[in-house]
Amino acid sequence: MATTLPNPAALWLETLGWQPDADQQNAFQDLHAALIQANQQVNLTRITNPDDFWEKHLWDSLQGIAPWLVEEEGGASLAAAVPGADALTVVDIGTGGGFPGLPVALVFPQWQVSLLDSTRKKIAALESMVKTLGLTNVHLLAGRAEQVGHQPIHREAFDLALIRAVGSTNTCAEYALPLVKPGGTVVLYRGQWEPGEEQGLQAVLPRLGGRLLSVRRAETPMTQGVRHYVEIQKTGRTPDAFPRLPGVPAKSPLQGN
Repeated sequence: MATTLPNPAALWLETLGWQPDADQQNAFQDLHAALIQANQQVNLTRITNPDDFWEKHLWDSLQGIAPWLVEEEGGASLAAAVPGADALTVVDIGTGGGFPGLPVALVFPQWQVSLLDSTRKKIAALESMVKTLGLTNVHLLAGRAEQVGHQPIHREAFDLALIRAVGSTNTCAEYALPLVKPGGTVVLYRGQWEPGEEQGLQAVLPRLGGRLLSVRRAETPMTQGVRHYVEIQKTGRTPDAFPRLPGVPAKSPLQGN
């Protein structure tokens, strides 16, 4: 028997200033069902309970792109107010079960979203999910970020990079910035956030062609868990030396000079 996702309008509005319309809510329901089905073949996520899925996958994914969901003035949804506008190219690095990329693709059908993961079994499962959901704006990339970041077709090709729960802050920045165009944005999804972590990131960003824009703090609406969304602007080209060889960014995160 299919389980029904919560649709707490008040929480959507209070925490994002946005809420899904009926079609989007149905799409989220279909996403949950497709994930449950795919998870029987490949371990994509342990988060499948409807309430947990809503908060830890849907809400968290969309909180990361909150600045794009709602205009600062008027509260109008950019997707609804300007159809076809801001047709961004997006890469979700280390997508795992398709988060945050799939919810983003469902809310912004005019965006082209690439899901990148090094595990081919996960990419195959995601491909099946994408077909089931009928998403034509989602593309699958199998490979390591350190290698894809050096491929001419993908290097500095994206307007926006999203990266969640993949490694240390500096490691994630090294994975993401080589994939983003100058002027583009990286959003790092983090849990706790310490002053030393911010200082360490500030020290290495100039080496990668980036600068810190903001760190947004939010609490998850149901369980009051703390989340942080670190926004980085790509200010210039990333030197050819980055990202370093596969495995090196994770084993030896960049340090400030």
